[in-house]
Amino acid sequence: MSTQFGNNIIIREAKGDDFEWVADIMVRALSPYYGGDHRAHARRIFDTHMAGGVDQVGHFSTGQHMFIAEIDDKPVGLIHVVEKKQETVKISPLIVSADYRGKLGVGSVLLKYAEDYARKLGARQLYCTVASPNEGALDFFLRKGFYITGTAKEHYKPGINEHMLYKQMVDEAGLEAPNVSVIPFDEGKHATGVRNLILQEMGNNFIGVNDDWVNALFAGYRRRESGDINVKFKIIFVAETDGEVVGVAGATPKKGDPIKLMPLVASNEFAFEALVIDLQNLLMDYGRKLYVHLVPEAWQVACLQRHGWDLEAVFPGGYAPNSVVQQWGLNFKEGVAMRKMRIKRPYFDAIMSGKKTLEVRVGYDSIKKLKVGELLQLETSQTSGVVRIKEVRVYPNFLDMLSGENWQQIVPQVETKGEALKLLRGIYGPHKEALGVYVFQVEKP
Repeated sequence: MSTQFGNNIIIREAKGDDFEWVADIMVRALSPYYGGDHRAHARRIFDTHMAGGVDQVGHFSTGQHMFIAEIDDKPVGLIHVVEKKQETVKISPLIVSADYRGKLGVGSVLLKYAEDYARKLGARQLYCTVASPNEGALDFFLRKGFYITGTAKEHYKPGINEHMLYKQMVDEAGLEAPNVSVIPFDEGKHATGVRNLILQEMGNNFIGVNDDWVNALFAGYRRRESGDINVKFKIIFVAETDGEVVGVAGATPKKGDPIKLMPLVASNEFAFEALVIDLQNLLMDYGRKLYVHLVPEAWQVACLQRHGWDLEAVFPGGYAPNSVVQQWGLNFKEGVAMRKMRIKRPYFDAIMSGKKTLEVRVGYDSIKKLKVGELLQLETSQTSGVVRIKEVRVYPNFLDMLSGENWQQIVPQVETKGEALKLLRGIYGPHKEALGVYVFQVEKP
């Protein structure tokens, strides 16, 4: 069975007479980065594939299969996929013949084939490892949406470090995902919601986080205008959905210009990701890096990794006898940092395809900072892309904005201007619309 792709690339299952080619390409490709007998490795995984994918010696795999890429009946690449009992799939290995690397998209076709294969299995995750000197392969996987989870020093060969990478196979939430706004804390409006959320999310893992601790946080917020790091002033932002506090971040600038986030809590994944993305824009003028202490759940770790944060330290029992607190950090890039903007995946896809050229926001302070000519990184939960701001236009309200703009370039999924107005006002309530409406005309750089 075979499948044909562009550039006359055919992907088929490996056959019995492929072994010598498979063994040869594996020995040549793997020997610079990995110790061991690569021919024996090739023999083992090839024979497993030929036996229907049944691994007689492994403990965690439920199936192993090898696929060959051909052009004009000539093998030019291979991929071996391992189905795991944990509902994940490992790529081990993906190799393209030296004459075809970076040409005709052979590696991209093999990886796409593996991703489709993994999705049909219902896999949650696709993962692999890449030797750090193999910069071409590392760059390839990063461009394809993989994230580095960590690095093992001298793991498979002395002097060569090994990167672990993964890619989530879950589909992103579409237009039905909740709308989350990250806005400055208003003590009169948000205090009760913030207090309840902090005590609920932090009380078990951080001894001393109680009502007095929250009171001290609010007191630090009242000192924010001093700008004096020696009085430990606080900057607080909340994540809000339909007027409800669903996330909170308290920022404390420190000597040496790091910024500590304590707390950083949310009641759901959407709110946590909104804070992780937006805080970079909101706090970049206060220091050179962000760091946070938290006891993360798996989805929080995945979110931090997706957005460039690094695990910096682990504190077993540091805040409570039975909790392991992790320190995660994010360094702002040198020079002018690129601003980021959260966007739902259907809108992102429409912008990247050129079907949508206008993005509308209300006049939060972070939005007012965006200027014509700047590059803007659009962020969904699983992918990102860069556009340039071509023009910025400001209106007092949505009605005036829709009278002056092509509404189909803003919300292409609705059929009338009235539906567009209803949708926008459903996202932004009257008090937010009163901040002013900003229209960003964007283009690919």
